[in-house]
Amino acid sequence: MSQKKDGTTDHRPWGYFEVLSDEQSHKVKRIVIYPGKRMSLQLHRKRSEHWYILNGEAFIILNDRTLKVHEGESVDIQQEELHRIENTGSNDLIFIEIQRGDYFGEDDIERIEDDFGRI
Repeated sequence: MSQKKDGTTDHRPWGYFEVLSDEQSHKVKRIVIYPGKRMSLQLHRKRSEHWYILNGEAFIILNDRTLKVHEGESVDIQQEELHRIENTGSNDLIFIEIQRGDYFGEDDIERIEDDFGRI
């Protein structure tokens, strides 16, 4: 899968994301998850992520913990930490994802569980 460049939008079964910045040292995305949808349970080998919730509420699985988050809250996900986010509200969940690490390609997603058959 090709790297997404600044300003591009990529649609997924759970919603979509827009790449706001794609630099050698970091990547920033604005991610929208539709009500009742969730991303795959996944981990990354080459990057960490910081999620800042702009709108909505969600459950986040982080390793063996489940966190309830609302707008204005954030979560840090380290390399190789198992994680998933689920929109538990009735409106779109919107958050900013800041990636840091050695590589930011979509092929650094190691899916463990997926509602859409992408394992």
